[in-house]
Amino acid sequence: MAIERLLVANRGEIAVRIFRTCNELGISTVAVVAPDDTGSAHARAADEVVEIASYLHSEEHIRAALSVGADAIHPGYGFLAEQADFAAAVESAGLTWVGPPPDALALGGDKIVAKRVAREAGVPVLPDGDPTEIGFPLVVKAAAGGGGRGMRIVRSADELDEALAAAEREATGAFGDGTLYCERYLERPRHVEVQLLGDVHGNVVAVGERDCSVQRRHQKVLEEAPAPGLSPSLRGELHEAAVAFGRAIGYRNAGTVEFVLDGDDFFFLELNGRIQVEHPVTEAVTGLDLVAEQVRLAGGEPLVTTCYKAEEHAVEVRLYAEDSRTFLPQTGRIEKLRLPSDNLSQGIRVDSGVEEGDEVGLAYDPLIAKLVAHGPTRDDALDRLAAALGETEVAGVTTNLAFLRWLVAHPVVRAGEATTAFLVEHPPLSPIPLRRVAAPWAVPWRLNLQSPPPAPPPEITAESRRHGPTPGESTVTAPMPGTVIRIEVEPGDTVAARQALVILEAMKMEIPVHSPFDGTVTAVHVAPGDRVAGGSLLVDLAD
Repeated sequence: MAIERLLVANRGEIAVRIFRTCNELGISTVAVVAPDDTGSAHARAADEVVEIASYLHSEEHIRAALSVGADAIHPGYGFLAEQADFAAAVESAGLTWVGPPPDALALGGDKIVAKRVAREAGVPVLPDGDPTEIGFPLVVKAAAGGGGRGMRIVRSADELDEALAAAEREATGAFGDGTLYCERYLERPRHVEVQLLGDVHGNVVAVGERDCSVQRRHQKVLEEAPAPGLSPSLRGELHEAAVAFGRAIGYRNAGTVEFVLDGDDFFFLELNGRIQVEHPVTEAVTGLDLVAEQVRLAGGEPLVTTCYKAEEHAVEVRLYAEDSRTFLPQTGRIEKLRLPSDNLSQGIRVDSGVEEGDEVGLAYDPLIAKLVAHGPTRDDALDRLAAALGETEVAGVTTNLAFLRWLVAHPVVRAGEATTAFLVEHPPLSPIPLRRVAAPWAVPWRLNLQSPPPAPPPEITAESRRHGPTPGESTVTAPMPGTVIRIEVEPGDTVAARQALVILEAMKMEIPVHSPFDGTVTAVHVAPGDRVAGGSLLVDLAD
């Protein structure tokens, strides 16, 4: 059934991107806006706008769609995109759901169930279960989570209780479900995901893979396709494993199966039952429009082909309103925004959800734009991306632009050797070596003496990247705007260096603010529920 009028149950960049394809397909578009978001760019990009109470209220999206005669809902990514109950409610209302079926979302969205399904389908999985059986290091994860929310790395038993409590609070706040599980943690894996498409006839196909290893706060920063350095056999095994999992859960529409790679070994990580932020790199190397494919498949059309081949190479970075060193979100009005022009013939694509004059607030993701470059070779793509970043200017709000320029010039990234530990082993904006020195585990070597196991990546916190107070100084301030959710100390308490003083929440993630030195709390200036600006006084200390 052809879709004629589509509502996007989302905002920002992904809503604007979906509207663009709908316009090309001749499909009328409907935007929804929350009361605090009425001036946003995505509202200006749609044919019609409906105000709703919240992006997280599924019934509001359905009400909005029915009120304007829309016949389909696209969830984008984030918010309700992977909620099986939402998908079922959309279909029950007689609307077309542009996404996977509710049953597949339920199976894939519960990470505990998804791992069981993967194991039964013959897909390798990491050990999980009781922490005493897994051992340390391990990672605590939200069963309903994603995007790094509800996730904590635990390196010893004495850290476990605090990590579980914090992850549960974060998962409950972000997803409405505090269910957690623990699994073995790999220190230096690569993160590679396989793009799937599936139709109503049971056909599932892999549309290449992407490397998403460069991450901060367990969230991706740079993505590329195809993944560098994979042997043909390993690439084939990854694709086969992803397709096997997709078939096992009856997958339809577009989605991504994510894996972690440890050498030539790979393990199932999770299913993303939606369009991914980084989908443009796959579009660049395959020539597909994945949103158009989603619309076709949702209308019941079959897959066009079961064989896709990647041509050239593509790299994407995410331009955020955030501090380049700490990655903490920033707010402000965009006074100037100069982005490279979309020029596919020159290998440049820009997807943005804001415009000059727009306000970047605390309530929503601070993504400004995605810059994508493609070229005949990986080096060509990175060179074009570096040039595009050089043309980019943003004023009025702090961004990670300096970090992105540093990142694409780094020799480890240029060599395709980044792992998920890259940003703790190479702190942002640290001096770039004139030449790349291969890590000792990356080349053949021999040591006749017994050697200790590789050390974990160093712990680098937001505070350790800042020039904070030193002993003798008396104030601790908020490193970014946020909401105070918990106070961990009282006046008169003696605290140790790196002890948590206040817990802030920003973008539905908990950010602990630590004591910069051993000292005594002399005053606490905030209370739970207070909204604070970056630089606001939180706690007074004396050494």
